[in-house]
Amino acid sequence: MTAQATGTPYAYQRRVDAADWGAVTSELDVLGCALLPRLLTEADAREFIKLYERDEAFRATVVMGRYRFGHGEYRYLANPLPEAVNELRHGLYPRLLPIARDWYDKLGRPTPWPQTLNEWLDQCHRAGQAKPTPLILKYGPGDWNALHCDLHGDLVFPLQVVINLTEPSKDHTGGEFLLVEQRPQAQSRGTSTTLPYLQGMVFTTRDRPIPTQRGWSAVPVRHGVSVLGNGTPWVFRSTTAPDGAGTKDDTLIGADRGALGLGGCRSSPQTPGFADQRRLRGALAPPSPPRETPGPPVSLPPQLDSGGECRPLKRAAPSRNSSLGQESAQSALFNMSATSTH
Repeated sequence: MTAQATGTPYAYQRRVDAADWGAVTSELDVLGCALLPRLLTEADAREFIKLYERDEAFRATVVMGRYRFGHGEYRYLANPLPEAVNELRHGLYPRLLPIARDWYDKLGRPTPWPQTLNEWLDQCHRAGQAKPTPLILKYGPGDWNALHCDLHGDLVFPLQVVINLTEPSKDHTGGEFLLVEQRPQAQSRGTSTTLPYLQGMVFTTRDRPIPTQRGWSAVPVRHGVSVLGNGTPWVFRSTTAPDGAGTKDDTLIGADRGALGLGGCRSSPQTPGFADQRRLRGALAPPSPPRETPGPPVSLPPQLDSGGECRPLKRAAPSRNSSLGQESAQSALFNMSATSTH
């Protein structure tokens, strides 16, 4: 029912281990995101794109325009998850775990995540979050993804990964990955990144800690995708939230315009680092700048759109988006949690 991995499990682990995790941690602390090395092969990407057309491999389909999430389509993978997704999740989780614990320690929050992904998923299942959350996104010309936060349950893992399944400039134009953080008593800061082909990028699920005069404070962070130009990009996204927790379903794979999301590595020495590619798009005024307050922040709503309003995550009808053209973008997102609400 699902795509088969084109490499051995050890190959995926080696790609995760090849990241400069010290540099990844530093970039996450400063920017809330960091590039990873290539996590998939070209054959893997082709398999995921073909898999998108197989209805039995997915448990839900969301037409974004129907809920004003932007324009495009994404599909949640069903169990059993593809081998590549499963192997990458298990390889990324222990690498991201120390970062997640450090962030929550600074914010005075509890750190409920156990040592292994299987234990975390079991914890999510016991909490009623049993649906997988990995997903693949597909975009066509003119499509986009509104700024939002991925929260689909009470149990949340604070980091997720996206992988680009198509080659920028060659397969598509536009569709940059956007990250906007609302700084205390200041205008928002926006970061735009063109995701390299088959590389991953780890980014915060909803917020990150920053030092202030009163100690550590949480800065809300939203992400989205800029308007797609021409081409056929696909994106894969994944998180480390447990089944039915933190993110609706076991979001391990998600698509964001030609990218595949997994979980937390840095670019290899042969590829440019995130700091070399990011482009600040200027200050974007937030709807209402948050006040600087010490201690743990107030939890964010399930999803926040570009206007600063909460957008509830709704169950999608299984219909396909017939308005998508032949040329489209696809990506995948990996989430380490699972959900019971989507």
